[in-house]
Amino acid sequence: MESNGVAMLVTMMIVIVMGNLLAETEAQKVVLETWDRCGKHVRDYNMYTGVLGTAYLLFKSYLVTSNQEDLKLCLEIVKACDVVASKDSLRVTFFCGYAGVCALGAVVAKCIGDDQLQDRYLTRFREIRLPIDLPYELLYGRVGYLWGCLFLNKHIGKDSVSSARMRFVVEEIFRGGRQLGKRGECPLMYEWHGKKYWGAAHGLAGIMHVLMHMELEPDEIEDVKGKSEYLYRAKAFASFLLDKSEKLITEGKMQGGDRPFSLFEGIGGMSYMFLDMIDPTQALFPGYEL
Repeated sequence: MESNGVAMLVTMMIVIVMGNLLAETEAQKVVLETWDRCGKHVRDYNMYTGVLGTAYLLFKSYLVTSNQEDLKLCLEIVKACDVVASKDSLRVTFFCGYAGVCALGAVVAKCIGDDQLQDRYLTRFREIRLPIDLPYELLYGRVGYLWGCLFLNKHIGKDSVSSARMRFVVEEIFRGGRQLGKRGECPLMYEWHGKKYWGAAHGLAGIMHVLMHMELEPDEIEDVKGKSEYLYRAKAFASFLLDKSEKLITEGKMQGGDRPFSLFEGIGGMSYMFLDMIDPTQALFPGYEL
């Protein structure tokens, strides 16, 4: 038993060291390609495919390593993104809009201890207004805005964004989902560009993921509550992708990422995974750590 324990400890230490080395190497590569070689000029500011994803990776690195230089560089990128994103009032979500810039900016400012900057970003977040025709999904829609609210309330403090404000958005999401859900077996359903979507980015899965983090009324909980059979289906689908995704992408039957250094479509995500290797039990998808 003792030898097994020692072997396990050695293995864990190797994983931690390798995770640190791999994460540092890949993160430096991401920063070089998305920030330094671009002349520190923001072409794509969003978190999903743009340089704000690099900032988020640096924030993750800071949380794992406590490296203040990562935090400073993160804030530098956030400020640059702010200049561009503040002119784009139609994009209001955490992953693909101004809400992500303000939310991450406020949290990083808190970590650095800059109360004035933190309040500035919080104020800008609270001033965001959702367009009437905003969809419901995660990347560009209402639940994408709610995710920013949850991120702030977790890292800054409860009621950084008021429950009343979030409640209004939640009610809109249920109202829209129930109208379309009446036509099918699912109590809630949503469309993206006129088509029903089931996935995490534009569809029902992403919307449900966010709603399950909200305070819901009893009737809303019933609408969100999933059947256990879907857990088995999700596991089977994940196993299928793990086994077949590379082949399907190579054959052109499944789309791969076209931004090779981004957080969600490139090696930024791989670097994030290496940071998660340091404590695999706490590993979560980037941005989904609530």
